[in-house]
Amino acid sequence: MIEQELILLGLLRQSPKHGYEIKLKVRKILSLFTGVQLKSIYYPLRILEKEGLLTKQAFRKDSRPERFVYCLTDKGKRRFEMLLNKNLLDFKRPQFTLDLSLYFLNFLKPATARKRLEKRLEILEKISSGIEGMINSSDLKDQLALVRIMEHNLCLLRAEALFLGNLLKSI
Repeated sequence: MIEQELILLGLLRQSPKHGYEIKLKVRKILSLFTGVQLKSIYYPLRILEKEGLLTKQAFRKDSRPERFVYCLTDKGKRRFEMLLNKNLLDFKRPQFTLDLSLYFLNFLKPATARKRLEKRLEILEKISSGIEGMINSSDLKDQLALVRIMEHNLCLLRAEALFLGNLLKSI
């Protein structure tokens, strides 16, 4: 719940938003690199509201149905800052699907293992190239946070590629 709370409070720290806007941001952007999937957005928002971390105001535009816009309270801003500071110093071991395969790699014939690892390396290089292209594109010029995330992911991909290259030499 802490990651979910950090995401919701962080999005509202950027600016007030209605629930559907929050859901879209989580689905289109944040789920790509956080691994957090929010099945329901309104239940956690209700909990945060009950805790006094946010408020909601009814908003109606023209003849459209009424919807609620959520805003952080001062207590919500303090909670967000506390969670952000805590998260910056929280270390969880990243999980890579490769690790499980490496554990059982000796059950594959060396030629098969080599082919699969070479294919994985090829895929990693394509993904890295795509990320480099996105980082250098003008689309992300004003989105420093996304550029930093992509640079971080690029470093992780390069580290795995280096590892695979060395592993392939030993097989």
